[in-house]
Amino acid sequence: MTLLGDYWHGRKEHIPSAALVRLLADFDISTVGARAALSRLARRGLLESSRVGRNTYYGLTSQATEALQDGAARVLSFGQSRAGWDGRWVVAAFSLPEEQRDVRHAVRNRLRWLGFAPLYDGMWVSPCPVTDATIRVFAELGVPNATVLATVEGAVATGPRRPIEAWDLTDLRSRYEDFILTHTPLLRRIRAADVGSSESLVARTAVMDAWRRFPGLDPDLPLDLLPPQWPRVRAHAVFAEIYDALAPFAVDRVRQVILSFAPDLAGLVHHHTARQPTARHHTTCQPTITVPSYGT
Repeated sequence: MTLLGDYWHGRKEHIPSAALVRLLADFDISTVGARAALSRLARRGLLESSRVGRNTYYGLTSQATEALQDGAARVLSFGQSRAGWDGRWVVAAFSLPEEQRDVRHAVRNRLRWLGFAPLYDGMWVSPCPVTDATIRVFAELGVPNATVLATVEGAVATGPRRPIEAWDLTDLRSRYEDFILTHTPLLRRIRAADVGSSESLVARTAVMDAWRRFPGLDPDLPLDLLPPQWPRVRAHAVFAEIYDALAPFAVDRVRQVILSFAPDLAGLVHHHTARQPTARHHTTCQPTITVPSYGT
């Protein structure tokens, strides 16, 4: 799904399964494993299949296309230097009995999607403008004992902890710094023109898979709330340069493979860019959109 999301987004044409299997071989995925993965994604409603003679073709379903477009907008714009936070927190307080643990789990997942983190058990906070969306979450999940309000810090009792303490900033800083450290050697090789097309495809997919984890950990917390020299913007710069610099070579590799199986489709391969995301733009502190990678 990552491959189709990066190089086949918005296309309704189906790609020969043999071409997809060959592309996945670049990632050391066996033919059996690749075909099993494609079948599994089709059963989940994320790929649709068609046949021409004895050959099977796959394309993205409308559900998968929408999820990947939203995910691309969020992931590619995440981490850029922004200003404009209005200083307001959304506070969500709720209680559920132990026998409704499944509902509690669903509430927590949905709140995280909206940029929340737990300040205390039963009290979650988000710096994002998501009051109405949060109210809808509680209504849809049937949670009667819930309170949602938007307020500036200090106007609501949150105990001895500040709202920003809902996030482990020490761990988050370490993750950003590890990302920079891990990917800087690749960046140096790219600048030295020392990465081929097949390797570019694999490396570009890997850096996307690593970067896409951050929106689930950090709802693009406003810089006003963060310690000095916060590494998120630097990490984004590393991601963006790698992702964009490798794009032409990765596209060449995808086209090369598809050309062998469906020459008329090879010219349709295209790519996103981190500098100018192709999906709709997201402003400061937009709700986190969680889109699973579904594998390579």
